[in-house]
Amino acid sequence: MSLKAQVEAIIYAAEMPISLDQITPLVKESILAEVPGIDDAEVKSRIRAALEELITDYSAAFHGIEIRQVAGGYRMSTKPEQHDVVRAFAKSLKPPIRLSLPALETLAVIAYKQPVTVPEISEIRGVDSGGVIATLLDRKLITTAGRKAVIGRPILYKTSKEFLLRFGLRDVNELPSMEEFEKLVAESFQGDLLLGESEAAPPMEAADSPEPETDADASRPDLSSDLSAEGDDEKAEAPANSTTE
Repeated sequence: MSLKAQVEAIIYAAEMPISLDQITPLVKESILAEVPGIDDAEVKSRIRAALEELITDYSAAFHGIEIRQVAGGYRMSTKPEQHDVVRAFAKSLKPPIRLSLPALETLAVIAYKQPVTVPEISEIRGVDSGGVIATLLDRKLITTAGRKAVIGRPILYKTSKEFLLRFGLRDVNELPSMEEFEKLVAESFQGDLLLGESEAAPPMEAADSPEPETDADASRPDLSSDLSAEGDDEKAEAPANSTTE
């Protein structure tokens, strides 16, 4: 059986991005049956070559999907030029549900300033962010990153592997500008990502009704102006492996 076909089938069947190390034991026996006696390095080399061929094949214009490296693994996804028709199809199945504004703001702060503490997030947003942090943790979009070496040792937060998967990013260095990020969030999160902050409100009601603006919301500073000046520096300083766990 063709190694290339095996690798293609594995990537297609995988629910999550699958790495070279995960693919290797699945096809190693087949490779050794064809070429006995080769070492592990050569086995991986052959698998890597098959992956590169597949990536090249799917990059052709007549394919609507592609194989991409995402969060340390490989997965199939629709090409950007097909996103409109795929998005239209998704919307025909069920109405989109967006992140609430406080959740979006908090996630953006963490993404561009990570690792960061709740007091630091609240200072940037101008309102308390403790409740939103709990919701983002529950949705696995963020995770803890130890404690900051200051008085009180507050918990540090960073984006998670699930965050990379949701946005199709290899690592945090691929984060777009703040404006592009907010647009990406609005378009990408559908269906299961209602991040309502009030547990008393039914999910669909929270999705249909925008959150009322409070005095704190009205005085909230513009995030773009707060973060854009420092976003590139923070992004460069944050190590790639700090975003996955």
